[in-house]
This record gives sequence, structure tokens and C-alpha cells, in this order.
Amino acid sequence: MDQSHDYSGPERRRHRVFVTRNTEYHFRDDLCVAVRDRRTGNWLPGHLALRRKLTGGLRVNRNGTALPTWEQPRVGESLYFGEDERELITSALTSVERPERQVVGAYPELRCTG
Repeated sequence: MDQSHDYSGPERRRHRVFVTRNTEYHFRDDLCVAVRDRRTGNWLPGHLALRRKLTGGLRVNRNGTALPTWEQPRVGESLYFGEDERELITSALTSVERPERQVVGAYPELRCTG
């Protein structure tokens, strides 16, 4: 019997993946640690989201106005990175997932720049 659904304590898993049509954004807590092209499966070591903290989401209303949210983005919203000198907004999320253990182990090493 699977008892994993019986746990009612705080969320302890640290990794999640925000998926857009073309890209996967892999996070440890609120830090983007890896970005992968969905078509090729290749990691993108030069992506602007790497090493950046997630600020929140961006929700586009039916009338076209974009509203920032300071909560974890949901399907249909975009990721918003705004803490650094360059803002970055992704395309809309198609899913939010938990990466498998072997995927987390395959994350490329983050190299410091500068």
C-alpha cells in the first residue's frame, strides 16, 4: 500500500521543474539550477535563467493585461525573474513537475562567471 499520500507535514522536496512548450526550468528551492531544451534534451549552460532566483509569476488576463504574482507560478502563467539587472519572463507554463532522481543527478555543474 502506498503511504506517501498520507503525509500531512511540510513539503520537504526541494526540486521542481517548470515546463514550457520548448524549455524545462529546473529549480532547487527558488534557484534555477539547470535549463534544458525539450526538443533536443540538451542542457543550456548559457541560459539567462541560470543561477537566478525566481521572483514570481506573470499572469495574463483575458483583456491582455499582465499581472505579476509573488506566488509560485501555475500552469498558464509565466516565470518571472526580476531580482537581477535583467528581467526575464518565460513563455506560459504547460506543467509543473517533480524531476526524477536520475535527472537531478544529471544536472550540469553550475560554473561561476566573472
